[in-house]
Formats: sequence, C-alpha cells, structure tokens
Amino acid sequence: MATRLQSSLRLVARQTGATLARTPVWNRPVAWATRAAFSTNAPHLFAAPHGKVPFTADKYPHMKRDSTFKKLSEEDVAYFKSILGPSSITQDSEDLETFNIDWLNKYRGQSKLVLKPTSTEQVSKILKYCNDHKLAVVPQGGNTGLVGGGVAVFDEIVVSMSNMNTVRTFDNVSGALVCDAGCILEVLDKYLEERGYLMPLDLGAKGSCHIGGNVSTNAGGLRLLRYGSLHGTVLGLEVVLPDGTILDNLSTLRKDNTGYDLKQLFIGAEGTLGMVTGVSILAPKRPKAINVALLGMDTFDQVQAAFKRSKNELSEILSAFEFWDRAAIKLVKEHLVAGANDPLESLHNFYVLIETSGSNKDHDDEKLNAYLEGLMGDEIVQDGVVAQDTTQIQNLWAIREGIPEACSKAGAVYKYDISMPVPVLYQAVEDMRARLVQSDAYGDGKLFTSVIGYGHVGDGNLHLNVAAEEFSNEATALIEPFIFEWTAGHSGSISAEHGLGISKNNFLHYSKSASMIELMKRFKEMLDPNGIMNPYKYLPDK
Repeated sequence: MATRLQSSLRLVARQTGATLARTPVWNRPVAWATRAAFSTNAPHLFAAPHGKVPFTADKYPHMKRDSTFKKLSEEDVAYFKSILGPSSITQDSEDLETFNIDWLNKYRGQSKLVLKPTSTEQVSKILKYCNDHKLAVVPQGGNTGLVGGGVAVFDEIVVSMSNMNTVRTFDNVSGALVCDAGCILEVLDKYLEERGYLMPLDLGAKGSCHIGGNVSTNAGGLRLLRYGSLHGTVLGLEVVLPDGTILDNLSTLRKDNTGYDLKQLFIGAEGTLGMVTGVSILAPKRPKAINVALLGMDTFDQVQAAFKRSKNELSEILSAFEFWDRAAIKLVKEHLVAGANDPLESLHNFYVLIETSGSNKDHDDEKLNAYLEGLMGDEIVQDGVVAQDTTQIQNLWAIREGIPEACSKAGAVYKYDISMPVPVLYQAVEDMRARLVQSDAYGDGKLFTSVIGYGHVGDGNLHLNVAAEEFSNEATALIEPFIFEWTAGHSGSISAEHGLGISKNNFLHYSKSASMIELMKRFKEMLDPNGIMNPYKYLPDK
C-alpha cells in the first residue's frame, strides 16, 4: 500500500504543482545510517577524553562538600564487599571515570566507589548502612542524563543499577510489565516486540538508558504525544527509602483508589527521595501499520498549521510530530552519516517528521494521503517524502535522533529542555540567537557558533542547543538566567523532560512558587533527614 500511496501523491503533485510527491531518491548510493546507530550501550562513545573534563566541584566553587557526610573508609568498603562480593564493586580509578563523568563531558564527580547490587535486598542493606553512617549516595542508571543528576559532585558512593536487569513478569492480556530498574529500555522494547507489545516511551538513548532512570527523571521522549507521560503509564514502583525500608508498590492494576498515590512522588524525583529498584508499567499493543513522512517548510507558522491539521485529520493514528530547524540539519549533514539520509532536494528552514501508528494499513494510508494532499494543496509544505519500507522509516528517524549527537560534535553545547505554548516555541530560538548577535558573541570566530532548535511540537517541548567554542563563565552568563527568565515570561517550564540535576536546581523558582518549593523541601526532610540521597542537586542550594 505504500507504493499506492506514493503513486497517489505523484498524481496530486501533477495537479497542484507541489513538489512533495516527487519520486523519492531512496535508491541513491549512500551509506545508510540506521536508527540503531544512535542507540549505543557506550554513552561515552563520541565523547572527548576524560582528562579534559574538570571536576564539577571546581566548576561550581560556591558548592562545598557537606561536612556532616562521612568519608569512605576501608571498614565501609569491607562491609559492602561482605554483602555484594568483590565483583560487584568498582574501585579502580580508570574504571571509575565511566561512572564519574556524564556523557556530555560536562560534569565530573570524584567518587571512589561504585556498588552494583543484584537485588532489592542488597540495595536495602546498602542504603541502611549509608544512612546509619551518613555516607552520601548517588543512584545511577545508564548515565545518559543531561543535567548532571546521575553523577557524583564530590565523593558520594555511586550505586549503579546495571546488575539489576531482569524482567520479573509480563501479563500478555493486560500488557502489564514488571521489571528491575536496571533493564535497558531498548532491551525491554525488544522483549515486548516478541509478544506483540511495545514500551510506551522511546528515546534516542534507548540503547543505554535504564527504565529506572527514565522513571526517576520522568523521561518524555519521542512518542509522549501518543502514549502520554510516565505519570500515567507507570502502574507501580518498588522503591528503597534512604533508611533501607523497601516500599513495595509494584501494582499491576490500572485502577486503585486506595490512599495516596505514593508512586507519583518518586517519578521525576531524580533519586533524591529513594532508589527505584522495580517498575510496573503498562505496555500498549505494538501497531501493525507505521508510516513516516518527512516534510520541508519555510516558516514555523507552517509547522503549526501542519500540526493543527494533523490533530484534526490524523488524530487517533498520530504517534509523533517532531520538528527541527535549518541549523540542526546542517550539523547532522556535517557531522553524521545520518546526514546522507536526507532525501529532500534542498535545505529548508524547518523540517517536520510525522509518524502514524495504527492497526489497518489501508485505513492509515488513506488518512495520511488525504492529509498530505491538503498540505500540498494549501502550500503549507514545500517538499517531502513518505518512507516506503522499514529501512527508510529507520533512516528518517536516524536524522531526528542524530541531532543531539551532531550538536555535541559542534563544540561545547549548552542544552536547554524547555516547554511552553506552541505558538511561541521557536521564538525562544530566535530571541536567543538575537541576544548573542547583539552581544557580538555569535558567528565565525566568536564565542558561540550555532543556536539550534528542535523538539516535540505535540508536547510544546523545545530542545534549545547553543554551541560554544568551550564551556566558560562568560558563555554561561550570556545564556543564563536569560533563557529561564524568557521561559517563565512565556508561561513555560525550565525543564520539560530532562530534569533539574545540578544544572537547574537553583533556577527552580522560575517554574515553581515559593510555597511549592517549601513543600518539596519538607518531603525531602521527612524521607531523607540525613540528606544522603543524591545531595547538592534537584532542590535549590541551602
């Protein structure tokens, strides 16, 4: 049916003069980069040498190690070895760097010990000991975070969930999956694929990130538009509290109206209230028919018009509506093999990737065909193609998912994950670029080289990336707090899906009121009175 759909589009092109339906150039001799190329189990694969990354404590001199925390001793290490075994402990300085440095090479901790428990009971013993002895702890998943939340700041003990990676149960009637927190997102999706289901979230880092980390950061991803956030799809959690108490709430029920919904407290808490060890999540059925179209447009008004129309005409089958700008595609073409996947004949100011997912191929093709005909007829779209098979679908997605990596190759990248009303989404990019130009800090030989905008139109979520020659106080001062003030002024959030970590904790007041922040602090003090869980992050400095 994909061939028939393309043929129909060519007919429309002859009638309207639009260029969308020209014969795709998929058969040109290029080295295709598959989507899997950007789902790697090595977060540091494309990173700069570790030795070039300064310690976070040196970059933030106002931060001081909490003197109430005990320093690690040989006695402590001996205890951990007694409950875990030597193979589940990392102390080698070179091996520690993998856990001490985030994948952006922006944050670097000084942890001297990594623990890798294999069970919830072991996590309980670890946290109870650490709480009794006031040893600070950093829970860590796949270390793919973007705000420094998953690495130490000083000498905190890193508790890695990498050895807790088992699927516990799956109900093939309801779709309820129960698994360890250390399960890799892509592995879970492949497990479910064999059973006709899929994970309700999809991230570019799916080959490395852990489901526990996804839950702890309330990760959004590429298909939140279709399946909603983790606050809705997570059915239950198993959490170890700072004192070692195991909070067993691994419910597989969709409806349970008894008492406070405590799991919500830990979704997005970034390991500051406890450590997620198990997840119960509702997996939807895997769609039988998937279509992906890539469109080129001149203005962001056209992007909005296409999105508004997609909600009306594609509604129940619309699963993704992504956009990126000219600066983003230029970086992908310059730095990644995926840049060769762009089948459009010329550069455009804006690109839109639309995905539909349904159960009836004929029905979906007909709806998408009618939708694209309307866009062409009203001259909302200047160019575009529809993928004809699974490989082409993967290749189009590789462009979108390759943007973060391409940006990282452009230099030191300041990444901002903000949400706001869709009509002003791209204005944030334009105003940031204008600010840097007015400051004589943008362009060849200047402090900043690129300002890139891309993201999830369906969620009002913009990923603003500002590439600089290097990370510096001067560069930071030109961006912050301007971007947070701008976001607050447009009724937005300073963190849409990446979290707060050490990057945004002191800017929380731009999105939350003083009374809300005070209540958050009271929750923290109640559940973690010694403050051992992921200190120095999430909440504003004391």
